[in-house]
Amino acid sequence: MIPAGGLSPDHQRWVHPRYSFFLPVKVLSRVFRGKFIAGLKCAFHQRKLVFPGGVKRLAEEKAFYAFLRPLFRKDWVVYAKRPFGGPEHVLHYLARYTHRVAISNHRIVDFADGKVTFRWKDYAHKSKQRLMTVTAEEFLRRFLLHTLPRGFVRIRFCGFLANRRRSKLLSLCRQWLQVCPLQSSTTPTASQPRLPCSWLCPCCGGTMVLIERLTPQQILRRSARESFADTS
Repeated sequence: MIPAGGLSPDHQRWVHPRYSFFLPVKVLSRVFRGKFIAGLKCAFHQRKLVFPGGVKRLAEEKAFYAFLRPLFRKDWVVYAKRPFGGPEHVLHYLARYTHRVAISNHRIVDFADGKVTFRWKDYAHKSKQRLMTVTAEEFLRRFLLHTLPRGFVRIRFCGFLANRRRSKLLSLCRQWLQVCPLQSSTTPTASQPRLPCSWLCPCCGGTMVLIERLTPQQILRRSARESFADTS
């Protein structure tokens, strides 16, 4: 993700973008067309393409290049639009991938006889919740697909959000954009007893309020009722 603008090299003003969009769609479609066809050519020379049935003749180099030639005379469509919920919706969507594990505990229904049963959303049928049972080895394989390779990090900051310069440059950005810094809503004073970190909201720093305590049996019964309501 990139900001719509940035600080000038001397940090004396905020530079706004010339246009109100990130990428020109028409130019992007031509670049995509070139990259896609170049990938096809590379796969053809590496013999990774299969031409069965009626397209068997394309296995010959002359016929294959004759097939690709007209593609450059057509406009390819690359669809780009604004997000439905705005920037905050995008941030919440990305946060589910950057600040959560591959599957939460409440989705795991059962583990017995070397098999794991968990809930999943069937987006092809109006996001209905269904159950899937796989072997423990298959469950671990799918879980580890979400593990980053050694040396990779989930989030990497640069520019005015880089860790070494963030506190100084963010204040400059707010100054030139005339935006007030975020204030913590409930910060305990010296006379107030400090609460454990686990009782403070990680987003706003406010005090967490205990509404209800649920036993494991109550949680299982509630999740069973929700599953029944989703499938009925």
